[in-house]
Amino acid sequence: MNDDTSGGTAPSAPLATTVAGQGPALLLAHGATGNTADNFGPIMGALTARRTVIAPDYPGSGSTPRDPHPLDLDDLADRLVAAADRAGARTFPVLAFSMGTQVAIRAAARHPERVEALVLSAGLAVAEGENRRTFEAWRAEIAAAGPPFDPPGALDHVDLLLSNDVRGDLASIDVPVLVIKTLKDELVLPGNSDELAAGIRGARIAELSTGHLIWEEDAEGWERLVTGFLDEL
Repeated sequence: MNDDTSGGTAPSAPLATTVAGQGPALLLAHGATGNTADNFGPIMGALTARRTVIAPDYPGSGSTPRDPHPLDLDDLADRLVAAADRAGARTFPVLAFSMGTQVAIRAAARHPERVEALVLSAGLAVAEGENRRTFEAWRAEIAAAGPPFDPPGALDHVDLLLSNDVRGDLASIDVPVLVIKTLKDELVLPGNSDELAAGIRGARIAELSTGHLIWEEDAEGWERLVTGFLDEL
């Protein structure tokens, strides 16, 4: 968390967070322009049946207001962990989707004593090449549509996605990791999952024959992979 006010920087506001279920904690990290309800809704019942699910929404999505300043990956990762603090969770795995995989990886790098495992779904380390061009075109479409944006923080999220780079964090991750590769993904290309799995020592990789909206195309398969991995912890 950015809670050091000695230099004149105000602490970041807490993320609006839903806590539901019972059992060991599970922290969620959603994707850019999404929220936890949209990105994880179809598998939420299975998750809350096994775990206490802590579901924060990023600034400008869900019930969290936009930040008055550009989003920063370190700050967002810290605020995600702070949401777990408020829910009383000391340690937890993180289930992440899309840009949320970058948030989760940075949280694990900055708080290794807190994050006990990662599930990285349809994710990436950095936006480069064809993927970067796709994200830039996506941003242009959002901007051209003009305000009000849906969600209000849509441009903030995509700007963060374009600036993120967690390649330097991968070698430091020393917890069980499952990378879920979406084989028909045209937004976050499947090769990004290979890069994540190759960069994290001991990471396992599983495949689903879906596009990016994994919860729409194969929620059952996603649920099976996620819950099977978490049940092994």
